Amino acid sequence: MTTAFRTTAHREIRRGDRTTIRYTASGPTGGPVLVLLHGWACHRGDFDELTRHLPAELRVLAVDLAEHGESRSTRAVWTMEEFARDVQTVLEAESVGSAVVAGHSMGAAVAVEVGRALPEKVSHVVALDGLHYLSLFPAQEETRAEKTLRAFREDFPAAVRGLVEGGTPPGTDPALTEAYTAKMSGARQPAGLRSMEGLVHWDMDAALRETRQPITVFAIRSLTSQKAIDRYNDRFDFDLVELGSHHFPVESPKRTAGLLAKIVNR
Repeated sequence: MTTAFRTTAHREIRRGDRTTIRYTASGPTGGPVLVLLHGWACHRGDFDELTRHLPAELRVLAVDLAEHGESRSTRAVWTMEEFARDVQTVLEAESVGSAVVAGHSMGAAVAVEVGRALPEKVSHVVALDGLHYLSLFPAQEETRAEKTLRAFREDFPAAVRGLVEGGTPPGTDPALTEAYTAKMSGARQPAGLRSMEGLVHWDMDAALRETRQPITVFAIRSLTSQKAIDRYNDRFDFDLVELGSHHFPVESPKRTAGLLAKIVNR
């Protein structure tokens, strides 16, 4: 894989009068397109270093989902489908004909919804340590979903810490855990809580039945259960990796870029 200087532009697109989406476009306009979607309570800047390691010929669109990073919204709907419409707006503005859409964590759910909505434009969906966590991604039974959400409503920082620690393999630098907890605890409200509600109520199995593209899941080996593999092995191409914690695109940007480049080059 070769890398070179990438032209970069920070852009803005409006959805109606309630949502403004900011995104970064880099690389040649005629190149193969890779769309990068961050996780819950994160932002597109998480992909800055990764993008620098991608092949120079790729067109990369890194999107801040609504009320994340620099994007702003006063809307009332915070479902995965609505986040996907944010991404669709960017693809339309960039006149994208075909793209690989990769999402980290919650961004993987959004990537699935983009694929479901745009079967003629999305050639491949990639999950970066997303989709395989059975306590978050398949639609939860209401009692369990309410228990999860109650924790966030009653003590948001403590719930965020629990989420971060759940994605932290033994041996991870404690400073990373603290940094991720502090960053994600600052999620803007009410979108932070409402988008978590949207995630635990998302019916992934229904979405997958209507999503035709191949789906590759790059999952941290020590955080991936055999139960999840058994449940989705006929739908996902699992690639178990040892690149750090749940936030491995930030921790191992060069190696993650190599994984993504191979998908795009297929």
